Amino acid sequence: MEKKRKIEVFKYNENWTRKFREEVNSLKGILGEIAVNFHHIGSTAIPGIKAKPIIDIVVEVRDLEAVDQLNKVFSEKGYIPLGENGIVGRRFFIKGSRVERTHHIHIFLEENQEVERHIIFRDYMIAHPDEAEKYSKLKDELAQKHTYDVEEYINGKNQFIRDIDEKAEKWWNERI
Repeated sequence: MEKKRKIEVFKYNENWTRKFREEVNSLKGILGEIAVNFHHIGSTAIPGIKAKPIIDIVVEVRDLEAVDQLNKVFSEKGYIPLGENGIVGRRFFIKGSRVERTHHIHIFLEENQEVERHIIFRDYMIAHPDEAEKYSKLKDELAQKHTYDVEEYINGKNQFIRDIDEKAEKWWNERI
């Protein structure tokens, strides 16, 4: 019987930033000149909120086809290549196993809209700690309610994330 992924959120950990930087060094070794930018995204990039201890990294690259040619190298370094995995134009890798993972690597062609959306969400949440706290509480409640149901945990966050994306985009555009 396959072990199920357990959804647990933990208090913010300052080591998450260090783990991001360490992983970027590893990714630079794999991607070399293809890589343009690396961004720490997701809840582990938002100080003060609870998160699953999985570091989300967005990588902007010059050439997605070149990334596809590196799947074997990624596998040898402990990553599982999952292709687009539901988002057109993305290459998605998990580090570890499907059950016990430490990192999510989202690779996009540079200047992809998805990259900007993630960065704007992160920056908005950092600038609005009251919204970040609401998100933290929601994640905690969902993790307790859906401890072994990843889909329901994700579905429970969807509307909140859509609402924040809308507010964040408006906030971002007003700043420019």
